[in-house]
Amino acid sequence: MRITIVGGGIVGLSTAWALTKRGHAVTLVERAGLPNPLSASGDHHRIIRRAYGGADGYARTITEAFEAWEALWRDLGHRHLDAVGVLCVSQKPGDEAEQFREGLDRGGYAYRRFDPEEAAARWPFLDAAALRYAFLSEEGGALHCRRIAADLAAWLAARGVVLRTHTEVAAVDTAQARVVTSAGETIEADRVVVAAGAWVLRLFPDLAGTLALFRQALAYVTPPADLAAAWAKAPVLLDIGGDADGYAIPPSGGGGLKFGSGRHKVPADDPDADRTPRPGEGETIRRWFSPPIARIEDYAIADVVTCAYTFTADKRFFLSPRGRTLVVSACSGHGYKFGAAVGRRVAEAAETGDVEGLERWLKAELPAQA
Repeated sequence: MRITIVGGGIVGLSTAWALTKRGHAVTLVERAGLPNPLSASGDHHRIIRRAYGGADGYARTITEAFEAWEALWRDLGHRHLDAVGVLCVSQKPGDEAEQFREGLDRGGYAYRRFDPEEAAARWPFLDAAALRYAFLSEEGGALHCRRIAADLAAWLAARGVVLRTHTEVAAVDTAQARVVTSAGETIEADRVVVAAGAWVLRLFPDLAGTLALFRQALAYVTPPADLAAAWAKAPVLLDIGGDADGYAIPPSGGGGLKFGSGRHKVPADDPDADRTPRPGEGETIRRWFSPPIARIEDYAIADVVTCAYTFTADKRFFLSPRGRTLVVSACSGHGYKFGAAVGRRVAEAAETGDVEGLERWLKAELPAQA
């Protein structure tokens, strides 16, 4: 089949990879370069983990995600994953870190627990006085987004995939599987997959009641010199506990130490607007990390980057089948870690027509099948 993919983020690229391996003729249309610096694939790194709190279905599905990434590494010839494990610290009963631990308990997944003094001795950037406990899951680490996107684009180009970068899509005729560019060109296909991320609402504004757009900023920081070595060999800090919804990714994949907080996101109307960091925004993000990060004022702000995400009310992936078109959104900021597996599943559905099976899988309603 001839299949057009709209969007060159991780879902679009992975779907193109999987469809190409299935023998289909693929054209991928991306509004910017590969990677798009404003997309989730344009940043240095993202977290992959087993710990999933109350979303037990996704905790199971991550097994398939790990396997799909390994298949991708074999094709690319590079393993763009720093498998350093993930660390959570709990500051008060019932906080998100504790919910992550309880999810691991329900699934019977292994982790190692540390008391506050032991955790601070092992990871000296932590303030023992702020902790109830910490725990380390060996399953997970940091995926290197830019390197994945660049290598996937090269792999696809070498196998005849047509990569239409810097090409804006103005409309999709979902019934006829036609894509119309802003220059007025029509791209004909047998199937279309739309994986446009934060830009999907421009093509399908009727989804605004289901998908909500948010702007988020992340801070790259330089730790105190005496803690640089500790951070360089640290696991991903998946959750800092308390109310901050904060996480940190140590230097990896060409990127420095990154601080992010789910509390630092705001509703947005346009994924291209308000993408310049605001004055003092890095310092605002940094403040969310005290406690439990000790000496927080000694962390210098090196850079601030912005992201745009679509979110669903249930924080699950989204699928909208429309005629000969599949509209897919790896929602809620957690989609990247499943990218290779999502691509394989979307490719299968585009080929077989099993849209209901894809939707169940995307929502993690059934245990993942290899």
